[in-house]
Amino acid sequence: MDFALSEEQRLLSDSLSRLLKDHYDFAARRAILATPTGWSPQRWADYAEMGLLGLTVAAEDGGFGGSAVDTMLVMQAFGRAMILEPYLASVVLGGTALRLAGHQAHLPGLLAGTLKLAFAYENVFSAPTEARHVGQGWRLEGRKTLVLHGASADYLVVSAAINEKRALFLVSPDAPGFAMQATTLLDGSRSSTLSFTDTPAQYLSGEEAVSGVVDVGLAAVCAEAVGVMETAYALTVEYLTTRQQFGRPIGRNQALQHRVAEMLVALEQARSMAMLAAMAVTLEAPEERKIALSQAKWQVARSARQIGQTAIQLHGGIGVTEEYAVGHAHRRLIVLESLFGTESCHLQTLAEQTYLPSA
Repeated sequence: MDFALSEEQRLLSDSLSRLLKDHYDFAARRAILATPTGWSPQRWADYAEMGLLGLTVAAEDGGFGGSAVDTMLVMQAFGRAMILEPYLASVVLGGTALRLAGHQAHLPGLLAGTLKLAFAYENVFSAPTEARHVGQGWRLEGRKTLVLHGASADYLVVSAAINEKRALFLVSPDAPGFAMQATTLLDGSRSSTLSFTDTPAQYLSGEEAVSGVVDVGLAAVCAEAVGVMETAYALTVEYLTTRQQFGRPIGRNQALQHRVAEMLVALEQARSMAMLAAMAVTLEAPEERKIALSQAKWQVARSARQIGQTAIQLHGGIGVTEEYAVGHAHRRLIVLESLFGTESCHLQTLAEQTYLPSA
């Protein structure tokens, strides 16, 4: 399989890397993190100007018409800078939901950056959310947790059960019976808990679209985690080569060199599996896609834990201070590991899909 990037993809990656290098260093990130919203409207406008907010939107609808590989490149760059803007929530998840549902009404606002979305799906902390047909519309009942950037969203894309199948619905934050509680995650990024009590909702699409959004999101999280791991690894190498002890850099210690080599191996394993995840999104067979994505998330989660913990250990006490970037990278990796299924969840999926006989 040819993994060579096209000229357009190289230009996209280089342009985004330059933007983030110029405007998103660690000091800028800490300043953004301290704002009430926890993300930068100015950087959001920059992403809109570059066309990144239309990355998942078809070219005929005014978007970038990008592939899963394009999303992978963007998410890796965002991971390296540990951006705080709602790109994953609004563009990757929300934009994919609109695309799969064929819903074009909100695309102009999404592309311009004036409209933001959030995606509320099932996880182990959520109460069941059910949809029922009432008259000419739909009503939702239930609760969703870990809704990334829910408080910043102009509309919520919500997965809910109709009998035993899932579907996607569009909900306005102003809808009757809707309540939201803002929360802050371990890495300082913003999330929300949503509750629905006889809440009016607009039907978007069925089960296939729900699975499609989750698959795209899982692949994007794998790519972002690789970018964060690259930063954690680079910070660790820099620290070991500059930190002096007994008159020489501590990186000359062979035992520490072995630990850094193990970090690099784990990083390259995660990188290859993030590529697999990007390729798997396009697989037509649902079971093949599910196995490949679980394999990718399992390995990426393992590598993220190893790299994050090793980076903290090799930095010592400075690694857990707010003033140093590696601790922020470690906490971001913990959050990413929990999104769209933890390591143990995907290991169980692989065991069930690969080894257990069918009934």
